[in-house]
Amino acid sequence: MDSAADLDEPIPYRARTRAYYGALGYPPYRWAHFGDVPFAPLRKPLAEACLALVTTAAPYQPDRGDQGPGAPYNGAAKFFSVYSAPTDADPDLRIAHIAYDRDHTRAEDPGTWLPLAPLRAAAEAGRIGRLASRLHGLPTNRSQRVTIETDAPEIVRRVRADGADAVILVANCPVCHQSLALAARALEEAGIATVLMGCAKDVVEHCGVPRFLFSDFPLGNAAGRPHDRGSQSATLELALALLESAVAPRTTVQSPQRWSADPTWKADYASLHRLSGEEIARRRADFEAEKRKARS
Repeated sequence: MDSAADLDEPIPYRARTRAYYGALGYPPYRWAHFGDVPFAPLRKPLAEACLALVTTAAPYQPDRGDQGPGAPYNGAAKFFSVYSAPTDADPDLRIAHIAYDRDHTRAEDPGTWLPLAPLRAAAEAGRIGRLASRLHGLPTNRSQRVTIETDAPEIVRRVRADGADAVILVANCPVCHQSLALAARALEEAGIATVLMGCAKDVVEHCGVPRFLFSDFPLGNAAGRPHDRGSQSATLELALALLESAVAPRTTVQSPQRWSADPTWKADYASLHRLSGEEIARRRADFEAEKRKARS
């Protein structure tokens, strides 16, 4: 068993998920990795810039089962095409379909994965020029080819149509981090500056992105601590400052906020040593059932 000191570092999500799904009988997944990383400098002062928001949260579908706080994985609630929603109101977006950390967070507060309120406040305060009139949803896709060839170009097209100068991307599950990293790369290649906010440091840095704001929080809290507007505002400010200050790709900034003084919560995610053979078999059966729902 790891000591608290041994656990006081970013969770190795690639290794954990490889071992976990390997125990469920799936072949090892090859995570995206690039040697070269594109970089687009911010072309105007942030106080004059238009910012867009990209998320992997799913629109609520009332006929698709439980998608509320703490809901189990729900394959029926997945979405498979890029969508857009207005930013002048709070759209009903949820992460019940995503493998966020259900042991330590319940997805009760959308502000932890959708920083609309602090972005609006930043625009009202003149910290940014304006918030784009719509946000965009990127599907969480294990197929890197589909993300690179279909979804990321569509995000670029929509962000350009919005006249955005920079984009904030907020990730949830491990594969979300990879999908948004690929989208960030496409946006930067198109000359649009980005910053990715996330909690899976190894996934993002293995892929390679221009700017990454890392919060050492449970997955699903990349935009700040739940029910803590101060935390969420401070997290957004770190992302904005990173947009302004980065001078080269692969720039990572770690938030100084801590989830808990006790880091042993990090031992729980995809931990095989806590599962019996019967539990592993049950989880595989449940996972296959959710995959069939998603396919249908």
